[in-house]
Amino acid sequence: MSSVRVPSGLALAALLTLGGCSSGPSFISTDAPWRADEEQACLASSAVRTSPFIQTRSALGGPSVCGAARPFEMSGALGGRVAMNPPALLRCPMVPQVERWVRDTVAPAARHYYGADLAELKVAASYSCRPRNNVWGGKLSEHGFANALDVSGFTLADGRRITVKGGWYGDDTDRRFLRDVQRGACREFTTVLGPESDRYHRDHFHVDLARHGRDGLKRVCG
Repeated sequence: MSSVRVPSGLALAALLTLGGCSSGPSFISTDAPWRADEEQACLASSAVRTSPFIQTRSALGGPSVCGAARPFEMSGALGGRVAMNPPALLRCPMVPQVERWVRDTVAPAARHYYGADLAELKVAASYSCRPRNNVWGGKLSEHGFANALDVSGFTLADGRRITVKGGWYGDDTDRRFLRDVQRGACREFTTVLGPESDRYHRDHFHVDLARHGRDGLKRVCG
């Protein structure tokens, strides 16, 4: 790990570290005590129960500040009826939000627009110790805390596939389905980014539970 110099005034306000994975670009991270408090509260509440589709994994301790105290590997939602491929590594607060998004938005939208059950979410990324958008020297991504999920597509029970990249500007049904899916995500997560957000999210939805604004209550839905 290498260090970065910051003005003394900023150093008093926040601890900034320049680090990263040995195989990836470096990043700047800011100390945020709420993360540990939020994770511990979720674990203590038993909001996440282990099952054949939600399993505990070893702590994702680093390198540097990356990781989660007690992460979960989520390979399916709705009792395994909807697969997550590949399985996602997520911190405790993310798991029930993903479950609700699938249950209340994605699965009903699949039945409404296609007359078929949802079978799979294509996971583009979950835990990854890296800067935002893989830009060297940027802020540490929420992926670095297992606090984010990227989904690039959806598979139906009849085998049909809808991808964010191909469907966002595709036929009318795909467009409406994907926009409903994104709007539903904005109800469950504090950050939702998609094809109209920026060039980094042209082919997937990014969802996370970052805190925004001074009070931490601001939401970003783009």
